[in-house]
Amino acid sequence: LEFYAYHGVFDFEKEEGQTFFVSLVLEMDLAPAGTSDDLNQTANYGTIYDIVAEITLNHKYDLIETLAERIAAAVLEEFPKVAAVTVRVDKPKAPGSVKFHAAVEIRREQS
Repeated sequence: LEFYAYHGVFDFEKEEGQTFFVSLVLEMDLAPAGTSDDLNQTANYGTIYDIVAEITLNHKYDLIETLAERIAAAVLEEFPKVAAVTVRVDKPKAPGSVKFHAAVEIRREQS
């Protein structure tokens, strides 16, 4: 998922913004959805997009680690059938003496 958002340690990052990429891998039993063709038996991708967009676009975090944690927690809360989620946040133009690609990837399990 691609978003133009305002996360970063520096003030100019929160003012000017930049592109972020968020990807998720959900771990769950897909057999019930696959055999029944019932959306209620899986995680609704539209709802996942809405969750990620709300967190990414309506908040400003210093760290992409925090952004990833908030997304993981929200997905696990919304979808109890998801056993675990891996969230990767990419910041392709992280500031520094030389611009570089920064990314974090976390995996969180249902408690």
